[in-house]
Amino acid sequence: MAFTVTTLSWAADFYESELKATGEYENVQAAIRWGTDYFLKASSKRNRLFVEVGNPAQDHECWMSPEHMQTPRTVLQIDENTPGTEIAAETTAALAASSIVFRKTDRDYSRQLLNKAKSLFEFAKAHKGTYDGECPFYCSFSGYQDELLWAATWLYFASRKPVYLEYIEEESISAQVSEFSWDLKYAGAQVLLSKLYLEGHKSLSSFKQQADGFICSVLPDSPYHQVYISPGGLVHLRDGANSQYVTGTALLFSVYGDLLAKHNQKVTCGNKQFSSAHLIDFGKKQMDYLLGKNPRGRSYMVGFGKNPPTQPHHRGSSVPNHMASQQNVNCPMSFVYWYNKDVPNANELTGAIVGGPDRYDNFEDLRWKSAMTEPTTYTNSLAVGVLARLAAHKH
Repeated sequence: MAFTVTTLSWAADFYESELKATGEYENVQAAIRWGTDYFLKASSKRNRLFVEVGNPAQDHECWMSPEHMQTPRTVLQIDENTPGTEIAAETTAALAASSIVFRKTDRDYSRQLLNKAKSLFEFAKAHKGTYDGECPFYCSFSGYQDELLWAATWLYFASRKPVYLEYIEEESISAQVSEFSWDLKYAGAQVLLSKLYLEGHKSLSSFKQQADGFICSVLPDSPYHQVYISPGGLVHLRDGANSQYVTGTALLFSVYGDLLAKHNQKVTCGNKQFSSAHLIDFGKKQMDYLLGKNPRGRSYMVGFGKNPPTQPHHRGSSVPNHMASQQNVNCPMSFVYWYNKDVPNANELTGAIVGGPDRYDNFEDLRWKSAMTEPTTYTNSLAVGVLARLAAHKH
């Protein structure tokens, strides 16, 4: 949830004029505020953050719309005794990034967000420990160093306080990666810090090199190519909501391409050079694929384009919303009624990007094929900025 808000805020900040041109800027602001209002309530006491509601094991054993589920609403928190550096730092990033978005329209709210981000960052640093929540459902595989770097980067952009730049230069740990996702933030931070490098902060050259490395590891025509690209041209990192890696890659290629264009720079991968236009075009191809330009000739966004998915793996979408149909249904029977039936969902989840095809471009529109049909909020948040840019520039 925090990563969704951070990346949506990034889109609102970096592609503000494009979102305004498409008439979506206020909608994006409203979506961000929906999240940040919650984060402020969840962090009302210093060194405590409420991070999860519900029992994931029991929730997964029931297929009902969330407002009708009777499973326990267990509350998890992190504090000095039970730290969770990843989630504290990611919530820091969300609050800091969103404070930039509201600076012009609601200065008091913006200040409140930034102040909370500062105190959460201190908490994340002072009480280090991996947050595993209810693993195996919500696990941190990459550790918390990426979140600390990401949080410090957003805090510097939001406050311009030297203390955060000093942390980035002297204390943070970075790494060369070929993925940008809710669990692995290094590449996003490296792209952001490359902006500062290109503007004259030459001490950040290592982050610029790592951002270039990310690009080189993804581009199929790069000699340092590492990421698998499907026969139809789609980035495929792993089964299970793979579209999140597609939209994440597209966002970084779009933002980095625009930054390089502004400073008349190219990316060098061994003996090859790639222009900013080449990066932006690669990002566009990823979004075009999701929207219908693919071997199956179908859209992977619900309610949009040709033959879009009708069975997203989503309780609220697949269960009829009249209460009477659920009153006498227990959890095991809920799967019989609303999960295992090969029929379109009762409620269209308009705009949701589902998990997408496998590594061979194959896709089955069945809600029990969760790797292919499950949507996530962050898959969509990562797509917003890229789509706004493409819509406004008609590229």
